Amino acid sequence: MTKTTMAAAVLAALGLAGCAVEWSNREVVREEVQRMAPPGSVYAGWRVFQDKCASCHGPAATGTAGGPDLLPRVREMSERRFVGLVLQRYDWGMPGETARASGPAQDALVEDVVQRRAGALVMPAWQNEPRVNAHIVDLYAYLSARAAGTQGPGRPQP
Repeated sequence: MTKTTMAAAVLAALGLAGCAVEWSNREVVREEVQRMAPPGSVYAGWRVFQDKCASCHGPAATGTAGGPDLLPRVREMSERRFVGLVLQRYDWGMPGETARASGPAQDALVEDVVQRRAGALVMPAWQNEPRVNAHIVDLYAYLSARAAGTQGPGRPQP
């Protein structure tokens, strides 16, 4: 073997080793992203959302006159809290502390309700709805992905 052939073989081996290391690193990153993602199917959650929630919260979960924008709320909510709030009746109008307090925010909310600008302030309980119960983790996965910006407003890939 000549020096040129041997150098080419060494460079080729190093190049292949570099590709293997790069591929390995990509795989680790992909696995870590999947591990950190909430459990559940974004696609299945989107389907449940379109069927049960979009009429009030809009097809992209960004709110309508009948229901608030869910994205900022879900962004700060744990999966456990989300499940509890969806399965039981939940007043979306204001955070608990604000709803019990008096002052300008409470007065504005009352005025919006009186003037019929606020829409429905109470979300129904979904605990007796089999489709929601079966896919509550999927619903959270979809809304979490929307809130994090990793899922756009359209239909996710199945």
